[in-house]
Amino acid sequence: MRLGRLLAVLIVVALSIPAEAQQAKKVYRIGVLEVISTARNAANFDAFRQGLRELGYVEGQNLTIEYRSADGRSERFPELATELVGLRVDLIVTRGTPAALAAKNASGTIPVVMAAIGEPIGPGLIASLARPGGNVTGLSAVTEDLAAKRIELLKEVLPRLRRVGVLFNMSNPAYNPQWKEIEMTSRSLGIQQPQLLDVRKPDDLQHAFEAAVTQRADALVVGNDTVTTSNRQAIVDLATRHRLPTIFASQEFVDAGGLISYGVSFPDLYRRAATYVDKILKKGAKPADLPVEQPTKFEFVINLKTAKQIGVTIPQSVLFRADKVIK
Repeated sequence: MRLGRLLAVLIVVALSIPAEAQQAKKVYRIGVLEVISTARNAANFDAFRQGLRELGYVEGQNLTIEYRSADGRSERFPELATELVGLRVDLIVTRGTPAALAAKNASGTIPVVMAAIGEPIGPGLIASLARPGGNVTGLSAVTEDLAAKRIELLKEVLPRLRRVGVLFNMSNPAYNPQWKEIEMTSRSLGIQQPQLLDVRKPDDLQHAFEAAVTQRADALVVGNDTVTTSNRQAIVDLATRHRLPTIFASQEFVDAGGLISYGVSFPDLYRRAATYVDKILKKGAKPADLPVEQPTKFEFVINLKTAKQIGVTIPQSVLFRADKVIK
């Protein structure tokens, strides 16, 4: 009798070993659909990987990351998203509206985590922030409110500000509401109608700056987009050459020599995106039920070297509020 029970226990243990071993050997494959290469996106991508490591994901052991960059060409996103779907990734992480739309259109079942996005509801990516529905969730970058704040900061830095040029890619659905917010804020501050500089490809940048100078823009606002992000050094160089005070949406531009940036901390959003990945892959959560979260960390960065180079004096009241000052 005892022998029979012992044999039964041994059989149960033997049968359970393969399942446990299989579970332990599970390797998650994550697709990343990005605007720029890993080298140029190092701060954000490293923050994402660090977030995953803290949750027990180790590349080469239980994690494989398939990184695909559009290299500044939004039209490549559908092709790259289809490629990731063909690799049978367990989940796709995106940045920006065009990438998220491409991922959603490529598959209605593979979970999509937005590491950062300007406008998720308008383009139809999600039904609402609280109940996204479908296979897409993630983090918002609350771009409308921040667009207004950038105009206010420019006015503080340049009290005599009369006209602002706005460098946006209007083919991106995220920018129409931002443009309206900038128009409204400019009116409230007594600034003339903003000058829209629609840039949809790299060749548009030179013409945009020439138009800004010709129409006597006192300063520029530059949005975060596939075109601008992938050409950030060229934009910074053009702004410096034309001595145009410019405010950007992310610190990356100021690190490259831009004057001011105010916006969300993208590395923080990427780190938080890792928690969505974990909830979906290991805990079995559905994107439809995971609310889209708002940013909690913002960065106000000033480059005093650039300010001196273009002849702008930053008021002490503004400097005191900066999170980082580059001297």
